Amino acid sequence: MTVDLSITQLIAEASLVVQLVMLVLLLASISSWAIIIRKARELRRARGGAEAFEDSFWSGGNLTEIYQNSEQPDIDSGGMERIFRAGFREFSRMRRQSPAPEPVIEAAQRAMRVALNREMDRVEQSVPFLATIGSTSPYIGLFGTVWGIMNAFLALGAMQQATLATVAPGIAEALIATALGLFAAIPAVIAYNRFANQSEQMTNRYEMFIDEFTGILQRHLQAGAS
Repeated sequence: MTVDLSITQLIAEASLVVQLVMLVLLLASISSWAIIIRKARELRRARGGAEAFEDSFWSGGNLTEIYQNSEQPDIDSGGMERIFRAGFREFSRMRRQSPAPEPVIEAAQRAMRVALNREMDRVEQSVPFLATIGSTSPYIGLFGTVWGIMNAFLALGAMQQATLATVAPGIAEALIATALGLFAAIPAVIAYNRFANQSEQMTNRYEMFIDEFTGILQRHLQAGAS
């Protein structure tokens, strides 16, 4: 007696609970890969935008001209450029209102910090969901495996003569759930760790720019007061 142990046949003949577990894991894997592809593109654009703006900013141009160029609607600004715009806009507004340098610098820093938080929310969006998939998928798969093996042994107990051929399909379909759980979890965990590291690097890069730009604004105030 031969038993069809093909993957598609095992899934088709699996119990309803195991099939639901497999469906959940398949949807989790598809969602995970969609997030991975989208976040990889977003982080690549963020790094490219930061590099392009740094080249323009440190080329020695006038801050007002850089600000006006960044305001052009046809330019796809990056995170660092948006932080610069927020800080310079607040700096220019407060400079017209207050002659004291401390409130001007503090207001510009607050504006840049708010812009930084917005950028990091954008960069880190959906990344925690990868951690959720990575941590829960193996357990969901294990639940399907336990349920499938339990049904296999219950069916085995009802047979007068049990052979490996009668037990194998039930155990095999149960183990598919574990395999799907690992298939969904492993890429999600790897991507989460990678994106978390890249997000931290972008945060450090933005914070360094804020500190450097703050020093430039302070020198501008000192030069205007002298």
